[in-house]
Amino acid sequence: MKRPIPLELGNWAQDSPARRRINVNDGRARAPLHQDQAILIGLGANLDSLIGPPVATLEAALTRLEAEGIRVAARSRWRRTPPWPPGSDQPDYVNGAALLETELAPEDLLAALLETEAEMGRVREAVWAPRVCDLDLLTYGQTLRPELEEWRRLAEVSHPPEGQPFLVLPHPRLHLRFFALEPAAELAPQWRHPVFGRALEEMAGLLRG
Repeated sequence: MKRPIPLELGNWAQDSPARRRINVNDGRARAPLHQDQAILIGLGANLDSLIGPPVATLEAALTRLEAEGIRVAARSRWRRTPPWPPGSDQPDYVNGAALLETELAPEDLLAALLETEAEMGRVREAVWAPRVCDLDLLTYGQTLRPELEEWRRLAEVSHPPEGQPFLVLPHPRLHLRFFALEPAAELAPQWRHPVFGRALEEMAGLLRG
């Protein structure tokens, strides 16, 4: 399977891997009127947890977020996707996305996501290790963190640094990951990337092939 080619800013390359999908939940709420203000998270898992198989764990994670006062306004279908990076011998992932409504600042929302991962049984080990629950903050409206020059540098890194995640918005590898773009575009197709100026549905289309 061919890995998406890292993008030069403003230049796009296509990837055409086959994707398998499982439509576990077809109920979707309407995307917000002002989609550029969307707060989106990506969800993924490829190991069973004490709660159950990946879908059960991710459902429990969303329930836990709502118990913390973070409203899940809309959610994508669950999809079964090949492991990342391509060529890994890990089990397939279940991936999806959720549209959140919260008054939490981005830093506090990231902290809530990390706490929820831990409660689901996530233990951070090696980069790209299999996981019982992965919650990524993909977008927070048009927030750009850190400043543009540093964001560009982080977007060019092929893998995340080891250790505790830190806040980077939008997610620096969102534009390279079809498994994140497709479910996010299902919820807020017109959300526009503050660096590339392209909508989610357009970016997903470029990687769909």
